[in-house]
Amino acid sequence: MRLIASIFGLISLSLVALGLIFSQKLVSAGSTASDTRAASSAQNDLARSPPAQVGLIGRATAPGAQAAGTAAIPPAPALAQATPRAPATNSSTQGNAQAKPAATASNIPPCDKPGGMGLARIVEIDTTGGPGFGFEHFKQYDILRDKDIVLTFDDGPWPQNTPAVLKALADECLKATFFQIGKHATWHPEITKQVIEAGMTVGTHTWSHKDLARNPYAKDLEQAEQEIEMGNSAVHMAAAGAPVAPFFRFPDLQHPPQLLEYLGQRNIAIFSTDIDSRDFKMHKPDEVIKSVMSQLEKRGKGIILMHDFQKNTAEALPELVRQLKAGGYKVVHMVPRGQLTTIPKYDEMVSHQDKLSSNNTRPENSVVHTIGE
Repeated sequence: MRLIASIFGLISLSLVALGLIFSQKLVSAGSTASDTRAASSAQNDLARSPPAQVGLIGRATAPGAQAAGTAAIPPAPALAQATPRAPATNSSTQGNAQAKPAATASNIPPCDKPGGMGLARIVEIDTTGGPGFGFEHFKQYDILRDKDIVLTFDDGPWPQNTPAVLKALADECLKATFFQIGKHATWHPEITKQVIEAGMTVGTHTWSHKDLARNPYAKDLEQAEQEIEMGNSAVHMAAAGAPVAPFFRFPDLQHPPQLLEYLGQRNIAIFSTDIDSRDFKMHKPDEVIKSVMSQLEKRGKGIILMHDFQKNTAEALPELVRQLKAGGYKVVHMVPRGQLTTIPKYDEMVSHQDKLSSNNTRPENSVVHTIGE
C-alpha cells in the first residue's frame, strides 16, 4: 500500500508541474500577441499622421524637390523674405520630451557704426515673369510692412554725387537699389563697381533715358527693346563680372504695355514707386527732405524714388536718414534671386560705342602734352 501511495503521489506532482508550465506558455503567447497588436496599431497611427512641416531657410525649395517623408513645398512666390526662418519640428520626440524650435538666424551683419540705423530686413525678389512693384502703378505685391521703406536712386552713376550717396548710406549701415543709365555706366564704370562693392543692388534704366512711351519708340518696338537691352549690356559690362540685378525702371515711369510683356518674357522685374521725391525739380536739400518726409507721413511706408544724379539729393541724404531714423522708419533692402543676363547682339552694339573713330589708336601721352601750367 505504501508503494502504491508513493507512486500515486509522484504522478500527482508531475501533473501539477506540467500544468504550471502550460499556463506560463499561455501567458507568454498572450503577451506576445498583445505586443504585436500594439506595434501594429502604432504603425497604423503613424501612417495616418501628417508628416512634419518643412521649414524654409532663406529661399523656398524648388518645385518637385520633395524629400521622402516631408510635406510638399509649393512653388516659390514672386517674392520671398531672405531672412532665414526657423524650421518646424515634430511635437513629439524620443522620451516624449518637448522639442524646442531653432532660433531664427539673421543674415544681416550687425552695424559697426555707433548709432547707425542699420537694415531691418532683406527681401529677395523672384523676377520670373517680370513682376511689377510700387503702388503708383502696380498693386499686386506689397513687400513692405508698416514703417518700412526702400531707398532707390536713378540716373547714375555720376561723379561726386553717387560716391556721396554711398558714403551717407555706409555711415548708417544702409543699402539701396540703384537703377543706372547705360551711357553713364560706360562713362563711369569705376563708380558702378564702387556701388556693387558697397553691397548695393544695381538694376538698369535704359541706355539713354528715353521716354519709351513716345515716338519713335512707341511705334517701333524693336527700337524700344534696343534702348532697354543696350542699357542692360552697358551696366553689365561696367560691372565687369559682378552680379547685376534683373531689375528695371522705366524713364519717367512710363510703362508701354507691349514693353511690360517683353520684360516679362525676359524675366526682368519692373519697379515703379510709392513715393516720388521729384528731387530733379528741387534746388535745395531741405526741399528734398520735406518732399520725402511729408509723403511718408501720409503713406506710412513705401519705395522711395530719388536720383543720385542730383547734387541736392546727395547733400540731403545724411539729414534725410537722420529724420527717417527719428521717425521710426525701417530700411528694407531688395536683392534678386537670380542675375541679369544680356543678349550678345546688344553687347556687341555697346562694345562698339567707344570705337567710333579709327584715329584714336595712339596712346594718350603721345597725343597730349602739357606745355604750360
